[in-house]
Amino acid sequence: MDRERFIKVVAQVLDSLPQRFRTRVHNVAVLVEDLPPQEPGRKRPRNLGRHPRSLVLGVFHGVPLTQKSVFHLPTGPDYIVLYQKNIEAICSNDDEIRRQIRQTVLHELGHYFGMSEAQLEDV
Repeated sequence: MDRERFIKVVAQVLDSLPQRFRTRVHNVAVLVEDLPPQEPGRKRPRNLGRHPRSLVLGVFHGVPLTQKSVFHLPTGPDYIVLYQKNIEAICSNDDEIRRQIRQTVLHELGHYFGMSEAQLEDV
C-alpha cells in the first residue's frame, strides 16, 4: 500500500472512533514512518515476517493523562507513530491492514490514557 493510501486509512480509522472517545483525546498527533529507528547495538532480525510479535507496530510518545497535572509544563503535542512496513509485514491484504491500523491506534491511545501493556493485553 502506498503511503498516501495508508495515511488515508489512518484518518478513516481515527474518524471512525466513537465521538465520546475522540472528545477525550487532546493534542495527540498520529504520524506514519516506514520502520522504527534501530536501537544502538541491536541488530534487526532477518526474518521479520516470521516473528510478528517481535515487530513494533506503533509507539506512543508523550506523558499519559494519568501522569499529567496542572503543574505539568507542556512540551509539545503527544504523538503516536505507526510503522507502516511492520504493519504490512503481518497483514496479507488491505482489509487486514485496516484492522491492524485500528488495533494499533487503539493500543497506543490506551497508553495515552495511562494503561500499561498488561492492562492492554486484557482488552
